Amino acid sequence: MNLLSPETSSLLLTAGRVLLGGLFVFGGLRHLALFHPVSEAIRARRVPFAPLVLLGGTIFQILAGLLLMAGWLVALSALGLAVFTLLASLMMHNFWSLEGDARTAALNGWQSNLAIIGGLLIAAAQTG
Repeated sequence: MNLLSPETSSLLLTAGRVLLGGLFVFGGLRHLALFHPVSEAIRARRVPFAPLVLLGGTIFQILAGLLLMAGWLVALSALGLAVFTLLASLMMHNFWSLEGDARTAALNGWQSNLAIIGGLLIAAAQTG
C-alpha cells in the first residue's frame, strides 16, 4: 500500500535527486576553490598524480551531479557517483590505520558516505 500519491512520489524523487546531485556539485566547486590544500591532502594519502586525480574527480562529480539534478541519465550518474564516493572514501577516510579522534572522524566520514551511496543506489533503482 502506497501512502503517497503519484504526484507526491514524483516530487519527492525529484527533490531527492536535486539534493544528492547538489551535494556533489557543491563539493566539486569547493574542491576547485581549495584545489591546492585538497590536492596536498590527496598526495599525503600517497595517491599518485594527486592534482590530476583531483581535477578528474572534481570534473566528474560536478558533471554527474548536474545530470542527476536534471534527471538525465539518472541511473548511470547515480551509479557513477556511488563508485566515486566509495573510491574517495577508501582514499581519504582510512579509519583502519588511525587512532583516537582521527579514527572517529574518519569512521564518521565512512558512515556518512555509506548513507550517501545508499541514496544513490535508490536513485539509480528508481529509474530502472
